[in-house]
Amino acid sequence: MSTALTAKNSSAVALPVIADDLNSYLAKISNATLLTSEEEQKLARQLRDQDDLEAARQLVMSQLRFVVHIARSYKGYGLPMADLVQEGNIGLMKAVKRFDPDMNVRLISFAVHWIRAEIHEYVIRNWRIVKVATTKAQRKLFFKLRSAPKKLNWFSQDEVNAVAEDLGVDPKVVMEMESRMHGHDSAFDAPIGSNEDRTLSPSDVLHREELDPSTVLEVDDIRQQALDSLANSMAELDERSRTILQRRWLSDEKSTLHDLASEYNVSAERIRQIEKAAMKKLKVAMSGQVTELH
Repeated sequence: MSTALTAKNSSAVALPVIADDLNSYLAKISNATLLTSEEEQKLARQLRDQDDLEAARQLVMSQLRFVVHIARSYKGYGLPMADLVQEGNIGLMKAVKRFDPDMNVRLISFAVHWIRAEIHEYVIRNWRIVKVATTKAQRKLFFKLRSAPKKLNWFSQDEVNAVAEDLGVDPKVVMEMESRMHGHDSAFDAPIGSNEDRTLSPSDVLHREELDPSTVLEVDDIRQQALDSLANSMAELDERSRTILQRRWLSDEKSTLHDLASEYNVSAERIRQIEKAAMKKLKVAMSGQVTELH
């Protein structure tokens, strides 16, 4: 991975690449010169007033070892150390770009907040598949609860109230966050094998046969065949029989026998007989089409 600091003229300052072997990276930055307060201020003015990228490079290089020191305090989150250092370097570069030499403060005192902020963002994004902290209050709680003593697996109400008061959040938020952090990610599909002791995976519980893609395709195919067969069979009926069936069974507002009897000037019984005969012809025609399909 490579890192770059963008100055006002959109140029970049290249930094050492963090390889998979962190020791190799540390060896590369071990010879970086540590700067005095006066040197930092001089270089910061050159960057601010003259867009001096070499000054920016020297400021960044002088603090790379401190970034590693900060990143190591986040080892307990199970994330690659190289990535933690990389994110910290991004925070350092943002700090160098915003560093004001007239404030009479050391660069690292200003940069530490930017370094931690970038690492925090990375940890929250990657600690779990499902993001556990989305609001500002939850982000503060995430790192507060992670740093709490291990014996506090479950908070007492007094401990919840103390944390809530310390961070200025509602006790309910503390309880919700504590519950989220004690959960764990699960694979949707069960692992391959015949381990009888394994717990059920979501796919075991959520699977529905009717939603299986092959089943859905088969059902849709059968439904479409039935509709096509019905349309072809209806076309073989005489116009009066077809109209009666459509009005009696296929219309949104179905007609009664008496309604149709008045229109055709016959008895309701006669309409019933025509309907019955048409249904019989329809059934025979559809059966024959289904047989041909198979």
